[in-house]
Amino acid sequence: MTRILVGKVSDIPTLRSRTVRVEGTEVAVFKLSSGALYAVENRCPHKNGKLSEGIVCDHHVFCPLHDWKINVKDGLVQAPDEGCVKTFEVETDKADNIYLLTEGTGGLTA
Repeated sequence: MTRILVGKVSDIPTLRSRTVRVEGTEVAVFKLSSGALYAVENRCPHKNGKLSEGIVCDHHVFCPLHDWKINVKDGLVQAPDEGCVKTFEVETDKADNIYLLTEGTGGLTA
């Protein structure tokens, strides 16, 4: 597992997200109202809408294009729609740094 530094917890407002590109994949890191952080591929499986631009409610994000509801904890699209997005494990340290854990080499790209 490779740890990739994303930024500080304070960089992400509550119920918002921050995006980073990891090994060619854009990832959205969401901060829930509880302060918990979750990361998913920043692409709705329906029409590739940017999930980072969606509305966060509880532990779901609503795609800004067609309102598909996606669980940020497991990446599953909620009924009546079907599909899923890739999820990424997130860690924080005592200095409030946010890390994505990936299986690759950890290439953070612009």
